[in-house]
Amino acid sequence: MDSAPATSLIIATYNWADALHCSLLSVIRQKTLPTEVVIADDGSDDRTKAVIRKMQEVFPVPIIHAWHEDQGFRKSQILNKAIGQCSGSYVIQVDGDVLLHSSFIQDHLAAAEHGAFIRGTRARLTPAKTNELLRNAGTNVGFFSKGVYNRFNALRLPLLQTLGQRKEMNCRSVRGSNLAYWKDDFLRVNGYNNELSGWGHEDEELAARFINNNIIKKIVKLGAVQYHLHHDELPRSNEPVHRQIIQHTLLTKVKRCLNGYENLL
Repeated sequence: MDSAPATSLIIATYNWADALHCSLLSVIRQKTLPTEVVIADDGSDDRTKAVIRKMQEVFPVPIIHAWHEDQGFRKSQILNKAIGQCSGSYVIQVDGDVLLHSSFIQDHLAAAEHGAFIRGTRARLTPAKTNELLRNAGTNVGFFSKGVYNRFNALRLPLLQTLGQRKEMNCRSVRGSNLAYWKDDFLRVNGYNNELSGWGHEDEELAARFINNNIIKKIVKLGAVQYHLHHDELPRSNEPVHRQIIQHTLLTKVKRCLNGYENLL
């Protein structure tokens, strides 16, 4: 973009303080810093609060801690609450279990355009590499590092980034760990659907409503690189219900959810 918008980086987390610490360290290394960082905390205990307080003392931009009580997996609700505390006009959303390439924010801002939201990808780390990084509070990982798989997603080629982009009106394969959108667009669709509690598809359902409002999905490759720390999969008992909600959103062309951002104000 010609001039970078005020940018809020949202980091979603739940009770993995060591991973959040490493993720925040990777934010400090950014060549282009966000205007602020907002932690969307789904009810973590005091270990996470301690990490955030420590990082707030040294961080180059403000860190805001959005928290609610632990009542099970309520990621949609805490993301809505976090958005409510954002001052930026542009939102980049990641999870607290990813490490960001030093050009991550820069690449996202280069790809940003009005009338579109961004879907990025992620490389993955093996359990051994994850343990090494957590043990050393490390962020030093790259395309050639041992312990990286889905390695193509770790490839950053600045001169070819426009070739690694495509646009489509399809909500599938959206990742909330590497997502960006305009706050005004988020408010237009009433944010995340609070009816989706438990793991699964809250990001795809949001994307479906973006698309129903003619906000196009822009897929970014060869940039906005991130590395996902290994962890066991979460329980997916509500996933079939969430999938039905997505199908309803797609078939009926829902533009705004009934129970979303505005319902938490």
